[in-house]
Amino acid sequence: MDERSDDGLPGRWQGEDWWLEVRVQPRASRVAVLGMHGAAIKIALTAPPVEGAANQALCAWLADQLRVAKSRVQVVAGEQARDKRLHIQAVTRAEAVAFCQRWQLLPTSEAKKAAMRT
Repeated sequence: MDERSDDGLPGRWQGEDWWLEVRVQPRASRVAVLGMHGAAIKIALTAPPVEGAANQALCAWLADQLRVAKSRVQVVAGEQARDKRLHIQAVTRAEAVAFCQRWQLLPTSEAKKAAMRT
């Protein structure tokens, strides 16, 4: 079953921190969210999975998408695997909702509820 927070966002919240499960597809033709892969957000990256390049690209891209500093996005598990656990510090729920809506990760009814809570 998908892990979703009370507001329908993927992952879980701990205060202002967002914990996410991500599945990466390195060496893609473009960077994009491909949808959900079970409980994980599937993200295509152009970077190769060599010497941490894909992890660095993932953290930098998510930081840009969520409007937080790169240092606030950390891979805490799965550094050498496609399945990763990320810890994003001090991200606003409004930015998380906007990200999920932009990439169509929320069911329509959940998107409306989440938008009303921010």
